[in-house]
This record gives sequence, C-alpha cells and structure tokens, in this order.
Amino acid sequence: MKRWGIVLTALGLAVTAGGVAPTVAAAAPSAAVACEAGWGSLDKALATHSEEPLTNVRTGRHDCYDRMVFDVPGMTTANPAGHRVGYVDKITHVSETPIPVSGGAILAIRIATPVFLPGTTTPAYPVSALAAPLPGVNLTGYETFRDARYAGYYHGETTVGLGVRARLPFRVLTLPDRVVVDVAHTW
Repeated sequence: MKRWGIVLTALGLAVTAGGVAPTVAAAAPSAAVACEAGWGSLDKALATHSEEPLTNVRTGRHDCYDRMVFDVPGMTTANPAGHRVGYVDKITHVSETPIPVSGGAILAIRIATPVFLPGTTTPAYPVSALAAPLPGVNLTGYETFRDARYAGYYHGETTVGLGVRARLPFRVLTLPDRVVVDVAHTW
C-alpha cells in the first residue's frame, strides 16, 4: 500500500510540474487534523442591530465544518450585526407559508440589518419565489450543508433556512464586515 501512495504522490508531482494542476476533492479530516469540540447545538444570539446593509451570502468548505458567511461591510466587532441562530422544526415566511428546506435538520439564521437580502426585489419577497434556492449559493459537494432558502425580511431581520445533514454542533462568529455560521461535520 505504501508503494501506491508513493506512486500516486510522484504522479501528482509530475502532473503539477508539467503545468497541469490536478483536480483536488474536498478531503475528509485526517487523523492529523484536530477538530474543535464543544460548540454545542443550542441557540446562539447577539441582541444588537447593525446600521450596515447585508450585501452578500457565500459559503465555504473546511476540514472540520461547512461555513456560511453573511457579508455586512462596515460592521465592526465593536458594533456587530445582531443574529439569532438555532435549530427549528420548520421555516416559514412571515405570511406563515411553510418553506421546504432539504436536510435532516434545519438551522434558522436571522441577521439583523437594515437591508433585505441582495438578489431579492422587495423586502416582502413573493412567497411563490421562496421555494427557489438561496440566490448565489451552490451547496453541491458539501459534507454538512444540504440546502439554503431565503425566508424573507421582516422588522429588520433577514431570515435564511439552512438545511444540514443532521442536528450537528455549530458556532456563530462576528468578525469585521461579516457574520459567520460554521456547522461541524461530526459530533
């Protein structure tokens, strides 16, 4: 088995040296990666309201968790955007219309900013359009994330339903210019 590892490594180096970059899939955490523990799955909240607008939502894959980032340019750690993040049985639009979200569990993510989600046309956002995936977010290939749906804007909060594989630990970070939600791959 060690020979195959050496051969594959040499082949990868030869291809890279030849100017063609090999395709690399997202790797599962190896024994050498120490994943943080202790995030828990209870609700997390910060009771503030940013005067800065929400401008973008993006995602990323990491060794131990999947990440969703809400960009709020101008936000600082001293004046962060408020948030409420927690597991729910279902997501509904402010009209009480249920919004289908795929996955074994659903995280409701509410970000307190004065502007509704970019890519939408009105704060009310037509209920008929809510079944569409979150604009600009592609979750193909993620280990934990399954689905993301915009659930509307109401009273200064943008709500997103994030479908995940199971009810897993998560954390919320408020960093300069963004609110970050990380969901662990395992307990």
